[in-house]
Amino acid sequence: MTTTTTGASLAAVLIAVAIMAVYLRKWWVGGRTLKELIPMVQGFITGALATICFGGLAGWLAGCTRQTAGGAGGKVITGTTGTESGAPLAAGSMGQLTSEGGAVVFLLMVILVVSYKAANKDDKGRLLGFLAAGMILCVTAGVAGMLTGLPELVNSLGLSGRNMLEGNI
Repeated sequence: MTTTTTGASLAAVLIAVAIMAVYLRKWWVGGRTLKELIPMVQGFITGALATICFGGLAGWLAGCTRQTAGGAGGKVITGTTGTESGAPLAAGSMGQLTSEGGAVVFLLMVILVVSYKAANKDDKGRLLGFLAAGMILCVTAGVAGMLTGLPELVNSLGLSGRNMLEGNI
């Protein structure tokens, strides 16, 4: 679903891309181990799913992340280049969560918090950086359009879990 209103500014998106580029470059030149990639993927997917948690804490945090990145990014980019970068981008949504999908997202959020607590300093940075990037990028029409299957996957996982718990398998 694509709209002409915005969920992220150009500045916020540029900040998200910069964060991802920094961490992916470190990963690329540092040996490219799967262990270092896991926090990035975990953070991005959790951030992406937070964008469709309407009315919840995760959705609120995603909105605050976009606003903060947009404001700070706008100042940094304008200060660096002298150009304005606060222009809104076309927004999109990956879809909606069912109650079962919401349960899966809740569990993913819990796993994210536990992972963060257990992580070393570098992994904490990767996790939070890509969480923010997911919260920013996944409301743009292009990225949301590419990830439309993610909510369906989460919803079906939740429904399968419910069916298993109710003995309907």
